Amino acid sequence: MKPLIEKLPLADDKSFVADVHTTPNFEVPWHQHIEYELILFIKGEGHSYIGNYVGDFVVDDIFFLGSNLPHTFQKTTPDLITSAIVIHFKEDFWGSTFLNLPECKQIIQLFQTSIKGLYLEGETKLQLGKLIRKLVNSRGFERILLLMECLQIMAKRQEYHTLSTQDVKEFNPRNKERIDRIFQFTIANFQEPIKIEEVAKNAQMSIPAFCSYFKKSTKKTYIDFLNEIRVGYACKQLVDTTKPIEAICYESGYNTLANFNKQFMKVKKLTPSKYRRRFFERLGADVSS
Repeated sequence: MKPLIEKLPLADDKSFVADVHTTPNFEVPWHQHIEYELILFIKGEGHSYIGNYVGDFVVDDIFFLGSNLPHTFQKTTPDLITSAIVIHFKEDFWGSTFLNLPECKQIIQLFQTSIKGLYLEGETKLQLGKLIRKLVNSRGFERILLLMECLQIMAKRQEYHTLSTQDVKEFNPRNKERIDRIFQFTIANFQEPIKIEEVAKNAQMSIPAFCSYFKKSTKKTYIDFLNEIRVGYACKQLVDTTKPIEAICYESGYNTLANFNKQFMKVKKLTPSKYRRRFFERLGADVSS
């Protein structure tokens, strides 16, 4: 299944999009668009799938995604209300020659790095959060000034880490359609038993060819990728619910508690029970595993 090619609406009096998206308008499947995306989460939490990266998002998290980088943000539970301020802009929205100015060198470098997806951190994250909230309610030329300030802060401070390890060269139509189909299949089915032959068939490849292709494309094995998705889901269940760890194990797609513990330790470097305990210790709570 190919990612949805999203065509974003643009008002006659605006050169780029800056809107608040709240459930049910927040929910978008695995998709891509030519526009760069700066997104600030203001309500809810869930899982982020960016290129070949699997992780989480919570309130105040900020991501900057490059042009045509496939992604989706999925909330933790179906009934959860989730909301984000999303800014979309094309690379040439300010004209075809603007980025040729020598003063734009850092911005060009930022755009090139963003093809892997960026997660903002530290003081940069705090500053951007204020600017993005201001931008979504601004009008006229102030919108452009605020967006430029956001880009300048990210480019100058470089207080972020990259997310996807997928090489830029892999984003050609033939390879991208195939890897996107694999990701979508996995996101939709990770809670059920998945056999390599099923995924290879979905990708229209033999098992050896599929394993080689996936490792070359993502720098990890398919089993490692699947475990990252399952463990990411399990983490949310551990901190958001009081479900027994054994129940979370099966709900996350594992057949045995021993394997669940082994894979969780491999991804998170600690056991599920210790992960839950540490989380609630930070909150000053006492929760039994």
